[in-house]
Amino acid sequence: MDKKKQIKAILAAAACHVAWGFSFLASRKGLDAAPVFVLLSHRFGLSFLTMNLLVLLGVGKLDFKGKTLWKPILLGMMQPVIYFFGEQYGILHSNTVFSGVMIAMIPIVATLAAWPVLREEPSLGQLFFSFLSVCGVVGIGLMNRSSGALDWIGAVALSVAVLSAGAYTLIGRSISQDYTPFERTYTMMGVGTAAFTPLALIQTGGSVAGFFRPLGQPTYLFAVLFLALACSVAGFFLSGYSITHLTVARETVFSNLTTAVSVFAGVIFLHEPFTWFGAFCCLVIFVGIYGVQKTAP
Repeated sequence: MDKKKQIKAILAAAACHVAWGFSFLASRKGLDAAPVFVLLSHRFGLSFLTMNLLVLLGVGKLDFKGKTLWKPILLGMMQPVIYFFGEQYGILHSNTVFSGVMIAMIPIVATLAAWPVLREEPSLGQLFFSFLSVCGVVGIGLMNRSSGALDWIGAVALSVAVLSAGAYTLIGRSISQDYTPFERTYTMMGVGTAAFTPLALIQTGGSVAGFFRPLGQPTYLFAVLFLALACSVAGFFLSGYSITHLTVARETVFSNLTTAVSVFAGVIFLHEPFTWFGAFCCLVIFVGIYGVQKTAP
């Protein structure tokens, strides 16, 4: 592969997960004003609207002629629909340590699944450094222990989130030659909007006024715009681009960068305590990500 394309793909993956690292902060602010499905509906609804505006302005191009739609729709079902269901209910029904460890397993699960499915055999070095980055996430989870209790719903939901995230990467890579990153992102935003909006209306008791009311709060609106534009439109486009040009092992390891960024975001914006142990765990994550890139076969 062209060296320049690899570098661009690595930068795209890093930028994507940096944005997603700040999404925890934005989601926390958003959930102060709206229930979860209302927030998700606004997030993906505004994302889908933005994608359509880009098409109308000629910035983004769609060409589904002669292509089957079920593949990108299936991609959209994996991420964001099934993943967000699993993640939200998993976090609700588990403690911080368990949920952090489970989400950190996504790179390893995806890498191992890509071996038989996509014939992408990881090197021993990549497996070692992937595990090392997971250790960094586990360390952060232990540092931020909460009183949440784990039950079987949480375990199942987080397992579903991990599997759907892995499936998203595998499907995205397998169809990358037929659908552009923009086409994949467009479909994902549409599927997310179609799935979460009915649930949001149910959550508001069918009240249209209740559905739109949170958008009148400046803090909430800013949070939703960040989630929609930076995390969904830009984030998933960059994710799609990196998946196109990097192996699953090299792309998915960046997901642990999200945890490191969320720690720094909490320290900077929420004035959460800074610890040297947390900084060490973040360093372990960075070393793991770098090692996976350098030991690629």
